[in-house]
Amino acid sequence: MDLETVPAEDFGRSLTGIGVNLLSPDVRALAGFLEKIFDLTVHRLSDDFAIIRHGQMMMQLHADGTYGAHPLLGLVPETPPRGAGLQLYLFGVDPDTAVAKAEAAGHMVLEQPADKPHGLREGTILSPEGYAFSPAIPKP
Repeated sequence: MDLETVPAEDFGRSLTGIGVNLLSPDVRALAGFLEKIFDLTVHRLSDDFAIIRHGQMMMQLHADGTYGAHPLLGLVPETPPRGAGLQLYLFGVDPDTAVAKAEAAGHMVLEQPADKPHGLREGTILSPEGYAFSPAIPKP
């Protein structure tokens, strides 16, 4: 499937498993953060929408305005953090590299890279909206 040209209805029908959709006041900025800090692939980028790919996993970004009358929009705070309590793991992304990129770009690092008892080396970086992204690799 060509993610740049697939019709929205065909794309929607192709989704399986668990879907991740993040609302953002600035889709382009959030997509740029995910691409620059974590080396994720961005498809179909517009002011209203983007598809983000990490391996076989896909995530969608939607601008607040695209949610129209959806009741979730009324629960989203005006200012960050939007994603308090939500942690999105990015398995296979080196936390040391991602944290260094995040610090260099002025993003908030919530948790420095560390070896955890559950077998992973991970860190946690907040997106501009306050979503917690945790790059993680198996401990050396």
